[in-house]
Amino acid sequence: MTSPCPLSQLAGCVRAKRERRKEARPGELLAAALDLFVEKGYAATRVEEVAQRAGVSKGTLFLYFSSKEELFKAVVRENISGRFAEWGEELSTFEGTSEELLRYCMTSWWERVGATKASGITKLMMSEAGNFPELVRFFQQEVVQPGNDLIQRILQRGVHRGELRAVDPTYGIYSILAPMVFLNMWKHGGGSCGDARVDLNPPQYIAAQVQTILFGLSSHAPLPKPDKKKTSA
Repeated sequence: MTSPCPLSQLAGCVRAKRERRKEARPGELLAAALDLFVEKGYAATRVEEVAQRAGVSKGTLFLYFSSKEELFKAVVRENISGRFAEWGEELSTFEGTSEELLRYCMTSWWERVGATKASGITKLMMSEAGNFPELVRFFQQEVVQPGNDLIQRILQRGVHRGELRAVDPTYGIYSILAPMVFLNMWKHGGGSCGDARVDLNPPQYIAAQVQTILFGLSSHAPLPKPDKKKTSA
């Protein structure tokens, strides 16, 4: 039986293995941190636990991340905010209709973030925001604002193509965000924020929300805008 690494090259093999292990450590630490932040929350998670779950020492963790705050920020960038450039490029090259784009974006969000452990970051921020204002500012800057800008681009694209009517950009953004926030809370609340009799199917839910956002619930034509002179009288 031959050794996978000749004796004469053993030192080099060990060195290469250590280098591969060293390169993998940041990713292992981020994965362990994501698990613990979602399971226990930010305040209750200790860096010692993260290091232990990743199989390294606390000192090794601090070689890569200077504090728990920086570790959390790295987790957010790895799983959410670091993807906005890719998502923006997808939007720029998308050739379908506004309906197809909206369905694609909401479905992709669920598949890439919502259905993964990373979706627990949003719940964490909502539950612990009052105690960590610096993290709130970071999350607003790196996740909320870029996300809103991306949705605004989708709406503006639809208006430019004549497929969507112009709406107040702030409320238009929230019209798309609201059902996705509900879906996120349903997932992490064990269904407690919905009807216990309904077994919510995320793809079907998203498809229904897209139809509602685009066409509303009314079977009639949109009502005319109120006369400002009459309403102000």
